[in-house]
Amino acid sequence: MPYFDAASSAPLHPIARQALQASLDEGWADPARLYREGRRARLLLDAAREAAAEAVGCRPDELTFTPSGTHAVHLGIAGALAGRRRTGNRVVVSAVEHSSVLHGAGDSAVTVPVDRSGRVAADDFVAELSADTALACLQSANHEVGTEQPVAEVATACRTAGVPLLVDAAQSLGWGPTPGGWSLLTASAHKWGGPAGVGLLAVRKGVRFAPQGPADERESGRSPGFENLPAIVAAAASLRAVRAEAAQESVRLRALVDRIRTRVPELVPDVEVVGDPVHRLPHLVTFSCLYVDGETLLHELDRAGFSVSSGSSCTSSTLTPSHVLRAMGVLSEGNIRLSLPTGTAPADVEHFLEVLPGVVSSVRERLGAPTPTQTSGEADALVVDALGKLCPIPVIELAKVIGNVRIGGVVRVLSDDAAARLDIPAWCAMRGQEFLGEEPLGEGSGYLVRRVQ
Repeated sequence: MPYFDAASSAPLHPIARQALQASLDEGWADPARLYREGRRARLLLDAAREAAAEAVGCRPDELTFTPSGTHAVHLGIAGALAGRRRTGNRVVVSAVEHSSVLHGAGDSAVTVPVDRSGRVAADDFVAELSADTALACLQSANHEVGTEQPVAEVATACRTAGVPLLVDAAQSLGWGPTPGGWSLLTASAHKWGGPAGVGLLAVRKGVRFAPQGPADERESGRSPGFENLPAIVAAAASLRAVRAEAAQESVRLRALVDRIRTRVPELVPDVEVVGDPVHRLPHLVTFSCLYVDGETLLHELDRAGFSVSSGSSCTSSTLTPSHVLRAMGVLSEGNIRLSLPTGTAPADVEHFLEVLPGVVSSVRERLGAPTPTQTSGEADALVVDALGKLCPIPVIELAKVIGNVRIGGVVRVLSDDAAARLDIPAWCAMRGQEFLGEEPLGEGSGYLVRRVQ
């Protein structure tokens, strides 16, 4: 069964498995103790820290192991803000940061918008830096669409402004070093094929940093608690291994992703491939299918043997559109992310491309998606009452009637679904129609669309 969700968690690398098993025998003792077993454990911990620091591009004494990548982000943001509390508490972030960064930055964070590819403009980011800015946060590459961010340019500007920059490198660290100039960096081992439960926090010397929470003598006082030494050793060993393979594997996987990016729009009507086509991670591709419920599509692909991810709005746990897709202004409905793990076979990709059209077609038919024969005649104005109906029904109903409106005529879609605020404008952009705006109603909103073609 092909697993195409490495961006969520990559399969355990064989080197990680070997290192984990070996360190269970050698690294069980307390590395803070001076007896023989403790010294042996300390040697393993120091070697792992040196290997991880080399991959990160920092000094070993600048690197802290944490219980997770999210924990590293929260420790990094809290410590940096506490260290610069006299400057202020203003945090500048991009609109597509991982939720851990947005939660850590808090409600007072200043959000910098991104373009339709998910990339922030360096000039826009720099323009938000001010005298009371305590911290800036910018991911190295986006976790949902793979778009790489201009870290080097932003880091240079932050250094000039005297503002520390925290880089979330969780998705990219296994593929190569993060551009220099950052002040703090975080990552998570399970993203590159290490075991879950190990994060990295690097804090450059000279950065004002005050660890928060209960004091602890371990990990330089930044991450309290007994180190999970076997997992740390496995994480460092697998990071070194994947980085050694990265140059060759990235070329191979990029070719497979290019194949997906090209073929999916050819095989499936009304599909938008999102994310930057060039400045992106080599293994990740995301596309949105019109008139499809993302959760249903995910389950149907699972039944067909493919493990994929969806950032769509309609899931069992939330009715809120993905904040990344919302910031980009692209469709939230029918969103599928493929992130290929190391070693993905071309045959598995070809099989996916064979299966996808039939799966999408069956889901669209089940939801009553429009066909060209469903639109005829012309009218001056139409009202589509989609109140009480969830994504993707409001867009489906709009598509069914747009052909019945004269050129220049307007359709008013009534909807109380949160996803409609994103999906109707995105549908207009995809289909070449004009979105006129939103009118608040007692319940929900009215969305005005003018037919222009």
